[in-house]
Amino acid sequence: MQKLGRLMLAWITKFWVPLAITVGMLAVAVSVTTVMLYKQQITVQIPNLTLREKRGVTSTPISVLKQGEHLQILQEDDGWYQVRREDESTGWVASWLLERTTPLDKVTPLSEATIVLDPGHGGNDPGAESNSGKFEKTYTLLLAQQVAKTLRATGARVIMTRDSDKLVYLSQIPKVAENANADAFISFHFDSVTEANGASGYTAYYYHKDNGSKDLAQAINDAMNPNMPLENRGIDHAEYVVLIDNKVPATLLENGYINSDRDFKKIKSPAYRKLIAQDVEQGLETYFDNRVKTVN
Repeated sequence: MQKLGRLMLAWITKFWVPLAITVGMLAVAVSVTTVMLYKQQITVQIPNLTLREKRGVTSTPISVLKQGEHLQILQEDDGWYQVRREDESTGWVASWLLERTTPLDKVTPLSEATIVLDPGHGGNDPGAESNSGKFEKTYTLLLAQQVAKTLRATGARVIMTRDSDKLVYLSQIPKVAENANADAFISFHFDSVTEANGASGYTAYYYHKDNGSKDLAQAINDAMNPNMPLENRGIDHAEYVVLIDNKVPATLLENGYINSDRDFKKIKSPAYRKLIAQDVEQGLETYFDNRVKTVN
């Protein structure tokens, strides 16, 4: 009897224990696979998302995704998902829109764009100074934050070169746009002249003429022209590092003279920042509407 018991124990140890372990491992593997497959599935939450041939807002459109449509995520690159539809066709869609759950009034080309905003100066680089001793770096950050809020409400993906009072070296700023594969770069500043109250107005600068930078500066300046309470000094070519070294369409906006008492009264006003943000949004909408193909 004891011998029989030992034989049964040996048989169980040899066959059933490994079998049980194998079954357990298979169950875990199936569970993990199920979770991974679940994570790769996504449902379109907002209507009228454009499916494109390649990643990027300027890529050729294929079709429009329907709200409630189920997609399989194949890969992610520069903030864009390559997806497979239920009919097995594939394409690319902006991940931040595909993952968005809050409604959008309208999906536009700007909604699909990545915009880098650069609040000029920061940290131990205060920038220009007002006649009352206030620093440019403070107001460029406040302005960029307002613009970011306005653009994000359109669905756009917004990246800031800084979001606090810190210094970002000039050589690093264009790399932020390059690494993000940005569709547009905007640097915010306030001008200054040697003599207090010696100048007034706003200007849009560009460096590259053949990559969309001049068109970007013009579109934003045109949008600002009817609304701004200061003189429009137009657009101009300028050799600023953040423009020269930028590989994406880039403009630098001087939004008033900080050592002009008249201009500074506007510069420190939240209403003025909101006005600029609305104009920048409108300028970007026009810029992308002219450059991006949509589904007919």
